[in-house]
Amino acid sequence: MKRLPILLFLTLLAFSQTAERVAQKAESRIRTLHSLEAQFTQIYHSSTVSTPLKERGKFYFKKPDLMKWEYTHPEKKIFVYKEGILWSYFPQDNQLIKSDLSERKQEAEILSLLSGKKGLLENYSLQFSPFPSQNEDSHQLKLTPQKKHEYSYILLEINPQQWLIQKAIFFDWAGNKSEFHFKKIKTDVPISKEIFELKVPPHTEIIEYKSP
Repeated sequence: MKRLPILLFLTLLAFSQTAERVAQKAESRIRTLHSLEAQFTQIYHSSTVSTPLKERGKFYFKKPDLMKWEYTHPEKKIFVYKEGILWSYFPQDNQLIKSDLSERKQEAEILSLLSGKKGLLENYSLQFSPFPSQNEDSHQLKLTPQKKHEYSYILLEINPQQWLIQKAIFFDWAGNKSEFHFKKIKTDVPISKEIFELKVPPHTEIIEYKSP
């Protein structure tokens, strides 16, 4: 009977190492990327509202730190990150908001994960954690922050063919959940820097938020 705990420990250790290898392969792939383009669906589950908010659009990323989320449904809006600033444009409100990315925790976390700026092994405890998915051959990891964080944990789904993140789910301490699903992913495609230039109509209200 004394051998049972040891065997169990070795089994769990092997399982953890496999999760680490998956993370290492994903990080290695991300480091080789120069650009990425994909369609995305974002689903926000509020702890206080029964019906989730579902949005979709197109995502662009160009190294080292250019990112654009172009929402097309149900409401048009654009988020552009460059030079440390997040530009949020809401056409229906005729409003442009400029803010430091450090004030936008969710966007900062996603950029860090997709760009490879935030190492998985250095910042999270990793383990396999299967969750419902249509992609049966994908690797599904649970990331638990090693330090105090806005999110209690993050689930990642990684495509074993491209070794890219095709789904990211963020769980915060308040019980809210944000899902990001990526499809039709294209890597290292030519993306002009003009894609990340945000042109707004005259008389657009501009609001600036700066960190104290």
